[in-house]
Amino acid sequence: MSNSSTSTTQPLTRDLWGAIPPIVEADELSQWILQEDDDLLVINKPGWLVCHPSKNGPASSLVGAVRTYLGSDKLHLVSRLDRETSGLILFAKNKSTSRLYQMALQQRQVEKTYLALVKGVMPHPIEIDKPLTDDKKSPVHIKQKVVACGGESLPPANTRFVPKASGASHTLCEVYPTTGRKHQIRAHAHFIGHPIIGDKLYGPDPLLYLRFIEAGWTAEHAQQLDMQRQALHCSQLRFQFPDGSSRCFSAPEPEDFAQTCRQLL
Repeated sequence: MSNSSTSTTQPLTRDLWGAIPPIVEADELSQWILQEDDDLLVINKPGWLVCHPSKNGPASSLVGAVRTYLGSDKLHLVSRLDRETSGLILFAKNKSTSRLYQMALQQRQVEKTYLALVKGVMPHPIEIDKPLTDDKKSPVHIKQKVVACGGESLPPANTRFVPKASGASHTLCEVYPTTGRKHQIRAHAHFIGHPIIGDKLYGPDPLLYLRFIEAGWTAEHAQQLDMQRQALHCSQLRFQFPDGSSRCFSAPEPEDFAQTCRQLL
């Protein structure tokens, strides 16, 4: 089932980019479902929605919406994304399915593909294999930084950026992370000089993130950012299982991502 643009279904009175995460409308979740069977529910998450319940309550989160849809609290979040990253989210409906997919993730038997629209022209693929750690100098406590040298004791972080299309000053990339560290793609993109469009934390000024948390989207954000969220989309997950079988899930990019690509490329 293909995903519909969320922009055609949002009430005009609802602010998707305010300081408080918006409530999920009752009929919205069905539009994001890509696949469903007795074991799995596969969602194409929009880029304005948090995975876990926020300060605006369970109804403002994907987990809360799925619990309401299934009529059960017995679900298992297999994969997750930052609020402003769109794309594939998997929910397992039972423990055995959750264990199967979680083991594949832990053993790195999953090929992940993201789409990212980044600043600058990237003429050739770039692979970065450098660990991440907390950026203690940042005013934002969740921000990560790349450890350029001397990080042997830290968990590895590997990301490959492959340019697919370029404009005068931007590039659309396919991104292949082989590890899953916090903010890995975004921090690596910033480190190589190609920050992701719309990234409030790893873009032109990390204070934009704090101001967004406090007041939502403002004229200052509009002046400095080309998109209301980071242009990052999880487009494919391919799982390999111990019995030799595999399963692949794909999610089309949402309209806000596609529109920004049309404007900048």
